[in-house]
Amino acid sequence: MNRRTFLKTSAAVITAGTVSGTSYGLAEAASFGITRPIVAVPNLPPAFEGLRVAFLTDLHHGPHTNLSFITQVVRSTLALNPDLILLGGDYCLRDAIYIEPAFEVLGALSAPLGVFGVLGNHDYAHDEGARITRRSMRRAGIGELINTGQWLQRGNEKLWLAGVDDLWWGKPDAATALGETTVSDAVLMVSHNPDFCEQLRDRRVGIVLSGHTHGGQVRVPGMRNPFIPSKYGDKYAQGLIDAPACRVYVSRGLGATGLPVRYNCPPELTLITLSAPNT
Repeated sequence: MNRRTFLKTSAAVITAGTVSGTSYGLAEAASFGITRPIVAVPNLPPAFEGLRVAFLTDLHHGPHTNLSFITQVVRSTLALNPDLILLGGDYCLRDAIYIEPAFEVLGALSAPLGVFGVLGNHDYAHDEGARITRRSMRRAGIGELINTGQWLQRGNEKLWLAGVDDLWWGKPDAATALGETTVSDAVLMVSHNPDFCEQLRDRRVGIVLSGHTHGGQVRVPGMRNPFIPSKYGDKYAQGLIDAPACRVYVSRGLGATGLPVRYNCPPELTLITLSAPNT
């Protein structure tokens, strides 16, 4: 093979590989899987053992994620028959026009213990985005968990469900969200951004559910991911993580930002089963 033929062949292989990789990344971003972690919650009452919590985060309805995808997510969530549904924020992308249509679809969600959500940074990033999002949540029958919480009850036993505002654009306040709970209570908290857990020192929090990082969206084996929007690198990329005062489950989320591509990091609809420690 002479030099000219070698260069032509190499260019063709590189181009084909790039096109193939991009096509795969687009296809991976357009589908989602169901992750089923079992998460231990300190002080979990027996009545809540085995509670099934569907966690949906980072839908990013917009140019890259259409309503048919969100409809598919809602249908799949309902088919799982969760006891509780939690939403982790970032409902839209780039423009506030995408907020209300997304919640018209999300309004079909229902669960015996309710549907609740927090806001993410993208929900603040548009003119009046947070106001429109909160209004749309109310219209959709989704409870707001922004620096607040409430008791969930099964029989005579209780679990405190709390949520905090977005770390980047809001004013997260864990103390207010935790109310009058004590270190003897079981507490489940939602925070869009997992970096919040690095500064959280309140030992009343048992487990936090977060999104935001998308798992990095593109993950190349053996390489550090430079696209994780976290001060702590890969620590809060995905999965169950030990923070200073509690544990955090970080979902890879369902939508995409930047390029609508995922590689080795598929979208995730999370169905969490709560468990008492050591069971």
